[in-house]
Amino acid sequence: MNIIEAFHVEKEFNGRTILKDVSFTIVEGSIIGLLGPNGAGKTTLIRLLNGVIDATSGTMNVMNYNPKNQGDEIRNKAGIITESAALYHDMSAWDNLVFFAKIYNAFDPKRIKLLLEQFELYDKKDQLVGTFSTGMKKRLSIAKALIHKPRLLFLDEPTNGLDPEGINDVIDLLRKVNAEEGVTILICSHVLHQLETICDSFLFLKEGRLIEQGTRRELEDKYLKEINLLVETGLQPADSKLFKGFPYKRKSPVHLEFTLLSKKQISPLLKEILSESWIYSSEITNRGLETLYFKIRGGEYE
Repeated sequence: MNIIEAFHVEKEFNGRTILKDVSFTIVEGSIIGLLGPNGAGKTTLIRLLNGVIDATSGTMNVMNYNPKNQGDEIRNKAGIITESAALYHDMSAWDNLVFFAKIYNAFDPKRIKLLLEQFELYDKKDQLVGTFSTGMKKRLSIAKALIHKPRLLFLDEPTNGLDPEGINDVIDLLRKVNAEEGVTILICSHVLHQLETICDSFLFLKEGRLIEQGTRRELEDKYLKEINLLVETGLQPADSKLFKGFPYKRKSPVHLEFTLLSKKQISPLLKEILSESWIYSSEITNRGLETLYFKIRGGEYE
């Protein structure tokens, strides 16, 4: 079942085209990455789906509501997290969640306690949010967005300003929320590598156009024309006939990088190596989301 549908959506500001002919669907219960460089139109699309602004043309359906005239209904059933935490710094963590729960007419002390415990903030519930670290504020903002048990969660650059540990914490929380509460998540970001392990599929925006969409597997099958396989092994090229069939580069005394025509060649290659020496690890080095996007947009990622 589709929870979001967009057909030929366009948006103009003062005669300038921000979004051009954008069409896609999102299945309920999935995690989708809305990706693209700064200025691609990601935030504008999020605002359109929430009914904060109106599209110039095209149609959208969000949870069976029309964002153009039913934005209040969408926002009542969705959670939104922007780049800033949007919390009251002179209030405690507990009081912040109480305040926002009452706005949604969803005040439930048990729900507030559960969220604070899940996000490892319960022992800080009486502490002023202004004293929180950036990572703690991000976690509390996610709890705030979930206070009314939304079906849909919009996140606009949720990991900005976080250190690597904080980024991992936020990604793990989102994965948990999706699995345990079935919340559909649309994550808007320009930092691709942070999202490649959590998203079911991706939407790529460039200059207001949707230039590609699909799962990681679909994108790999379409754009990955050769495979770079890095193998940690004791095999020495001078001692093997294997290397005549597979181009390679030596990356270190124990690392060889092979160039293969497809993933189907990986198993036969590893089998041949194992017949002559040991293998500690093997990894496809050119399948990262950023590498794929270089190929999708035909230039460097910004």
